[in-house]
Amino acid sequence: MTPVTIALIAANLAIFLLQDIAPDLIDMFALWPPGAEQAGGASFAPWQLVTYAFLHAGIWHIAFNMFALYMFGGPVERLLGTRRYLTYYFVCVVSAALTQLAFAAVTGGLNPSVGASGGVFGLLLAYGIYFPNNRVMLIFPPIPMPARIFVLVYAALELFLGVTGTQEGVAHFAHLGGMIGGIALLTFWRRGGGRRRPM
Repeated sequence: MTPVTIALIAANLAIFLLQDIAPDLIDMFALWPPGAEQAGGASFAPWQLVTYAFLHAGIWHIAFNMFALYMFGGPVERLLGTRRYLTYYFVCVVSAALTQLAFAAVTGGLNPSVGASGGVFGLLLAYGIYFPNNRVMLIFPPIPMPARIFVLVYAALELFLGVTGTQEGVAHFAHLGGMIGGIALLTFWRRGGGRRRPM
């Protein structure tokens, strides 16, 4: 475990517990599409592009996200360093949020989005790029595969589920948006953007 990953997990768990005490957090800090105020009083605010990532819809939602953050965050943080890792994570979070807002604008969706999945999928992408041959185990079914294949399978699955609408209530395009933000930032760094290149 590395310091930023520990801090992110702790913050997510603390806010998840706080949600039981103050359920109105969803109204203020979830990611609401512009125009959602017409559907019940909540409305979009700029800070929601980040704050939504610290809210979760239930115990299994946060459990899955925090397990993935624990699994992929440490190696990526050690590779990138604390500052770049934190930058990378939040770029993925914001990119996922913007993708979700764009999708909501096209489909007319007015439901809020919550969860750290955008950042987690960005970390999954980075892990697959920098540790492509490390073995990763799928949960269902329990099949081990190289990380690079794992990333491609998950990305293809998210795209399929998003396009077909098979699994309603899950922001599949936001997950892909986290990956898109991640690859864009890694490409920028690899081409010399910033002071130090990642390995």
